[in-house]
Amino acid sequence: MKIIKKLIYVVIFAAIAAGAYYYYQQSHQLKPEDIYRLDEITQGDIEQTVSANGTLNPVILVSVGTQISGIVKKLYVDFNDSVEKDQILLELDSALFTAQITQSLNSVRNHQASLDLAIANEKRIRELYAREYVSAQELDTAVQVLKSAKAQLDSARGLLARDQTNLDFTIIRSPVSGIVVNRVVDVGQTVAASFQTPTLIQIAQDLAKMQIDTSFAEADIGKIKDGQTVKFNVDAFPNRNFEGVVKQVRLNSTNTSNVVTYNVVVSVDNSDLTLLPGMTAYVNIAVAKAEQSLLVPNAALRYKPTVNEEENISDDKKPMAGNSNGRRNNGDRKRVKSDNLTAGKIYVLRAGKPTLIRVNVGITDGRSTAITSPDLVVGDKVIVGELQANGQAQAGGRNMRTPRMF
Repeated sequence: MKIIKKLIYVVIFAAIAAGAYYYYQQSHQLKPEDIYRLDEITQGDIEQTVSANGTLNPVILVSVGTQISGIVKKLYVDFNDSVEKDQILLELDSALFTAQITQSLNSVRNHQASLDLAIANEKRIRELYAREYVSAQELDTAVQVLKSAKAQLDSARGLLARDQTNLDFTIIRSPVSGIVVNRVVDVGQTVAASFQTPTLIQIAQDLAKMQIDTSFAEADIGKIKDGQTVKFNVDAFPNRNFEGVVKQVRLNSTNTSNVVTYNVVVSVDNSDLTLLPGMTAYVNIAVAKAEQSLLVPNAALRYKPTVNEEENISDDKKPMAGNSNGRRNNGDRKRVKSDNLTAGKIYVLRAGKPTLIRVNVGITDGRSTAITSPDLVVGDKVIVGELQANGQAQAGGRNMRTPRMF
């Protein structure tokens, strides 16, 4: 009798322990929110952009130089001064060129006197020849001397004109109307124009019209066309957005460390003169746009379940329309093969379990991606990551933490 009572007590105790264990298991079951990081599928507009850095420059920047060497004698303009066309900017020392003009002028006078003498001599010889007092050879000699005197006079006059032109070059004038953005020389400085024209002053013709010279990678250049709208920012005004228009995609490429880039010129309206030459512009060009599309975070497309979770994930597969046995016909195979070019996978919570959904991927803005799928609606919970380590919890509805042992 005592043995029967003990067996009854053991059975009752085992039943209580089993019930307690079941209650503990159910009460400590992990919710999906405790296992996964979740986000929602939304709907809205999305833009895909390509980005690059560039430099703001005036549309026309004229570098004023000199064709002659000399010492800067006078300087009439400075940085940020407004100048008009043909306005005097600076003067070079003209003493050397004035002396050369004096020498050339005296040479012209000397050759003019030689020409006058040759004319008179030729006239006398011609009269004597008519009376047969001199030979034909003497007449030819007189004519040759006359022609030589004329040529020497023309050469002297050419040298005088050259020296006069060099003297005029000592006065540097502005070729355009604009603003002085750079002055390279100072009074007393010697400029040498032996091999190339030195730059003295740089003038921006019109700062109300500027351009951005930027370089885009060859992977993005095929998406950029003339006339596209450009948005950009500058460090000087971080809270302000500026706009421009793609003016030109230049065909000349640049190869730097095996990276090929192309120069894209962006036209910018700077009527308020806010933007300054040399500023760094952070350029974004919209190359594609989708309206009212389903949007998922990019992290959802990158998420892959752990090995222990794969057995608890269901694949939401449905038969193809028009084929009751679920097999795809040849036309469907072609369509699926084409869709695989932009295919992706995401995991959505269905009945508390992660479900694999295959989607077609569209454009992205770097944070979200447009997708298309008949199995998704706005508000679906999509998995973007995991919160629990595999050693503490496993995916699925049966998971629980290991009890602490004392």
